[in-house]
Amino acid sequence: MIKVLIADDHHVVREGLRRVLEAAPDIQVVKEVGRGDQVADGVRESSPDVVLLDISMPGPDFLEVIRASTASRPGTRVLVLSAHPEEEFAIRAIRGGAAGYISKGHSPRELVEAVRRISAGGRFISPALAEQLAIGLAEEASQPVHQRLSNREFEVLRLIAAGRSLKEVAATLNINPKTVSSFRTRLLAKLELKTNADLVRYALEHKLIE
Repeated sequence: MIKVLIADDHHVVREGLRRVLEAAPDIQVVKEVGRGDQVADGVRESSPDVVLLDISMPGPDFLEVIRASTASRPGTRVLVLSAHPEEEFAIRAIRGGAAGYISKGHSPRELVEAVRRISAGGRFISPALAEQLAIGLAEEASQPVHQRLSNREFEVLRLIAAGRSLKEVAATLNINPKTVSSFRTRLLAKLELKTNADLVRYALEHKLIE
């Protein structure tokens, strides 16, 4: 039996996902959580084979949640579920430790297939994403600047753009506020921006936050 933890901040979505997954005879939903900071504890409590992780939840950035989840139970694998464009987040999710990335536009059958494949040790990614990973994201110079940021820089960008203060970002990522300030300075320089308001606009324009 494949044990799944569902992490999504919308009860109606969690209920729908549970129904889809438990319609399969070999899948059992063992826990549901609604915040990113509940995922790691949920993994320790329920020992799931797969975490089905919504990319946009209250709490830590999804990359931090992926790291915490896999650290809580090394055998647990993460399948990221998102309504965001694949090209903006999928590669970061995979490089950040996720075993797969599936959009909310996929069918229930494909979701069940993804969970089965990941629980068996495989990966679930689209052909387009596989091609991007294989060729190293093609020509780096042609990418949007944010795709060339480190994962930590990307996390700080999204948190600041979401309205978090430097102290709140530091607490969320468990780093020193001075370090966050240094990241902010680097972000402004790399993105050729001047203020936090500019960071918010950039993130909204590129659909990095909702």
